Amino acid sequence: MRKILTLMAVLALMLSSCGNGDEPEEGAATTGSDTEDAVTTAAGESTETTAASEDGGETAAGGDPVTVGMLTTLSGNAAYLGEDTQKGFELALQLAGADNIELVVEDDAQDPEASQQLAERMIQRDGAQIMTGIVFSDVAMAVVPEIVSQDMIYVSSNAGPSPLAGESCHENYFAASWQNDNPAEVVGQYALDQGFENVIGAAPNYQAGQDSVNGFRRTFGELQNEFYTELGATDYAQTIAQIRDEDPDAVYFFYPGGMGISFVQQYIESGLAEDIPIMGPTFSADETLVDAIGEAAVGLRNGSFWAPDLENPANTEFVEAYVEEYGSTPTNYSAQGYDTANLILSALEATGNDTSDTAALREAIRAADFESVRGDFEFGTNQHPIQDWHILEVVPGEEEGDYTNTIVEESVLEDHVDAYAEECAMGG
Repeated sequence: MRKILTLMAVLALMLSSCGNGDEPEEGAATTGSDTEDAVTTAAGESTETTAASEDGGETAAGGDPVTVGMLTTLSGNAAYLGEDTQKGFELALQLAGADNIELVVEDDAQDPEASQQLAERMIQRDGAQIMTGIVFSDVAMAVVPEIVSQDMIYVSSNAGPSPLAGESCHENYFAASWQNDNPAEVVGQYALDQGFENVIGAAPNYQAGQDSVNGFRRTFGELQNEFYTELGATDYAQTIAQIRDEDPDAVYFFYPGGMGISFVQQYIESGLAEDIPIMGPTFSADETLVDAIGEAAVGLRNGSFWAPDLENPANTEFVEAYVEEYGSTPTNYSAQGYDTANLILSALEATGNDTSDTAALREAIRAADFESVRGDFEFGTNQHPIQDWHILEVVPGEEEGDYTNTIVEESVLEDHVDAYAEECAMGG
């Protein structure tokens, strides 16, 4: 039943956003998860979550209370991306019994300018000591530099814009996810290995969309053409018509959230999928997205650092606990939120929950002394992960109407370092 309600919510959000991108309706409610003690409030009000320890004893982190600020997307046709991030983060706190961590959540509504004000309010009013949660790169580029300039740590659970990995890297900025180009690079390598020669790139026209197409091109080679659409668009008739005219061997697409649902559905309905396959990063084929598309999504290949069936003890525990708690298969956003929380918890345990010494906290985060759902985890010189990248395929799940991803080619890119590390002064 929860799976059905989730899909209904996603589709309703997608329809409500038509014609106005991802802007939320005035007064729209932000959605918390089902984790114990979570609070749901109206947009513009903070959601405070404290994960309670089942035995009431000391938490894994111990020490003084710490407030973590999560600024994420909780409205519009991409709302589930932030919701899943929050769910994964809260689940990690719950399993760790981290009842001294207060999670304060705000909806950024994909508005970079408003997000700057929200972030400052979370720091000044709510006392946030560490920040995380941003999904979209344009928001990250507007907010993160302001946060780290205040001698404060930001740990990215999703967005990995290229400037923050390269020339604008900062000692207080860590990416617990990836750099934007990386999921595209593994798909580019896969397309090259499959013998495709002429490929079209399609993506929304913003930082992550440009990074994604650049990443694909880096491993695959030059593209036949590139089409950039408005961020938040839901009508792709013109782009699909252009693809038809170009008649490529394949299409690389990057459309997360509701954009991906719209693009894939319209592409399949056009009949092009029978002759011109599409492939993309995991954001274009996450579990919620493919459930909304349905059986037509089966066989869609995508690139990721993680999948629900990735074999390691931490991932097995995470997936089982997530399904039990939320009644659905986790998405990559949930996995990233879970890892981000455990990374932060490991650093706080090392510092005794002391966030006043930023240098010591940085060192503890950089050590990455936690069990990641992706397996081995270490930071490169620019404080972005060095990790393996896999090719996944959408397959039917255990229940009717449920679809998920499985690994079909493991470690296509092994111990992969992002392309911008050399531009970061910390690596010199």
